[in-house]
Amino acid sequence: MKARQFFLLSIMLLAACTTAPTATPQPENQSTSTPEATETETAIAATEESTPTPRATLGPDEWKSLPIIPTVSDTMKEIYKRGLEMGRDPNHFSKVGDCQTNTGFYLVDFDHEGWHSLGEEYSYLQGTIDHYQGSFSRTSLAMRDGYNVAAILTPLRADPKQCEKGETPIACEFRLNNPSIAIISLETNFNDRPADDYGKYMRQIIEYSMEQGVVPILATKGDNLEGDNSINAEIAEIAVEYDIPLWNLWVALQSLPNQGHDTELNDGFHLSFSRNFFDQPKNMLSGWPWRNLTALQALDSVRRGLQER
Repeated sequence: MKARQFFLLSIMLLAACTTAPTATPQPENQSTSTPEATETETAIAATEESTPTPRATLGPDEWKSLPIIPTVSDTMKEIYKRGLEMGRDPNHFSKVGDCQTNTGFYLVDFDHEGWHSLGEEYSYLQGTIDHYQGSFSRTSLAMRDGYNVAAILTPLRADPKQCEKGETPIACEFRLNNPSIAIISLETNFNDRPADDYGKYMRQIIEYSMEQGVVPILATKGDNLEGDNSINAEIAEIAVEYDIPLWNLWVALQSLPNQGHDTELNDGFHLSFSRNFFDQPKNMLSGWPWRNLTALQALDSVRRGLQER
């Protein structure tokens, strides 16, 4: 709790003294302490000690009942406002993810007329498609096959042709695309490590995004390859902890045949495919149209929420 309070208080203090967006990487273990604490640091520490209110926590399976489409907190409105003051582009979002994000199946169709159909039921989403035109098909520097939560923060995994020396993939993407929102969907874990390790790196991704004035939308994953749903439970816990929008994809897939996964591969990971024609009932029996539809709905809800006063 104390670490989270310190972080959020620091973010709010920065709102009064903004600078232009920077993509300077933040080493995980770099010390920021100085020999003598400043008055600001002393004030933050005093506030931290005087407000020991426990953060919200979720029950073991409570994440399964959280809404598919997120709402926007006052905390995120402040982050968004500060990002705009820093020069973030309100018409750009970035994708952050692994092989399920780095694919022509994910969101790309919304940048192309005739490649999708909203139908009457989802026609209200057209405004969001128009608002972010160009971002849907952008090849993000923070998505690649084989990426995981650790790779996003590792300079050695950045594109050497487009990224600066020592720059992480996410820092590189934020510098080049200058987004105001990042949709973060990292489904694969690494080396069968526990959910706590996943959470450690994901928290760094979330904190870096917020420091840069970028509102994160955090997605649950559609699979349960770890066997106990611990990664999704950790993802939801992080969303509650930092008061950020949670796109609960897992819930959206549960009513579909085979929970939206490909029956031929039958690996419990790859989603079943149909084109994004949301007014075609047969198409909406597959996982990919629902991933794209609910991602667009999440983006739409966050966009509208951030614009509210």
